[in-house]
Amino acid sequence: MFNDKSILVTGGTGSFGKLYIHTLLARYRPRRLIVYSRDELKQFEMQQEFNAPCMRYFIGDVRDGERLAQAMNGVDFVIHAAALKQVPAAEYNPMECIKTNIHGAENVIKAALSNNVDKVIALSTDKAANPINLYGATKLASDKLFVAANNMAGSSRTRFAVVRYGNVVGSRGSVVPFFAKLIADGADSLPITDPRMTRFWITLQEGVDFVLNNFQRMHGGEIFVPRIPSIRITDLAAAMAPLLATHVVGIRPGEKLHEIMCPADDSHLTLEFVDHFVIQPSIRFIDMELDYRHNGLGEEGNPVPQGFEYNSGSNPHLLDAEGIRQFNLRAGM
Repeated sequence: MFNDKSILVTGGTGSFGKLYIHTLLARYRPRRLIVYSRDELKQFEMQQEFNAPCMRYFIGDVRDGERLAQAMNGVDFVIHAAALKQVPAAEYNPMECIKTNIHGAENVIKAALSNNVDKVIALSTDKAANPINLYGATKLASDKLFVAANNMAGSSRTRFAVVRYGNVVGSRGSVVPFFAKLIADGADSLPITDPRMTRFWITLQEGVDFVLNNFQRMHGGEIFVPRIPSIRITDLAAAMAPLLATHVVGIRPGEKLHEIMCPADDSHLTLEFVDHFVIQPSIRFIDMELDYRHNGLGEEGNPVPQGFEYNSGSNPHLLDAEGIRQFNLRAGM
């Protein structure tokens, strides 16, 4: 569906954006691939690797609605990956987080509608479900904006959906490269925030493929959640450095022991498919009667039991240390 189409990725120089661009170039023949981001150095470095004739590099910030509207001229599909994502940084810089994650989302929606974009998928996070930190709260607000944008579209063809998933193995600023650096530097132990802590675990390629498939699945208004394994942080440390001791440093501001992707409060809206869940919109769309039990790929979902919660601590698919080691190897870590 991406052949001869124009695709724009906000935050396109990040870990997700780079692999998304690589995957599109390898599998399809897009007319234009637009990287939209605010860092000129990262764009320059990315141009050395991705210089196909269809590539375009636009300097711009999602806070700038006018520039976004200009960049989306003639675009068919948008992936909104730009965000301020570091939990502690968001706690200490709340206004900046709100400007990018909430007002930026609003600007993406307005630009997509004004340019009659076909489909928009916004990347979310497990931290947006029952949020306890500002980052999660701003992403929840963003999710709500993108779901409600389907009502704003009216008779326009533009449709919006959200993809929510957990920790990406090896992404910048995450725990795997942090542990790897400590190990390489000869640390005598690894810091553990809490021995009970669990996280959802996904490779970057799995995240990219999930988003690609959801462009075909989506009706508009869904929150897509992949079915993925969980890990214990203690098992991750054992997988990466089995002979190294650990020490407990305590939970950072805004952190949870376990992450949630499908809250129990949304169980009446949640559908279970073979390899993913869909959280249906809580609002009714004007002039749109959609059956989310059947998607664009012909897959069929069923309602989950009342009170169902998709939680990293109770997830039945829990990797042990050896499973984590094999998983990380597949992810190239």
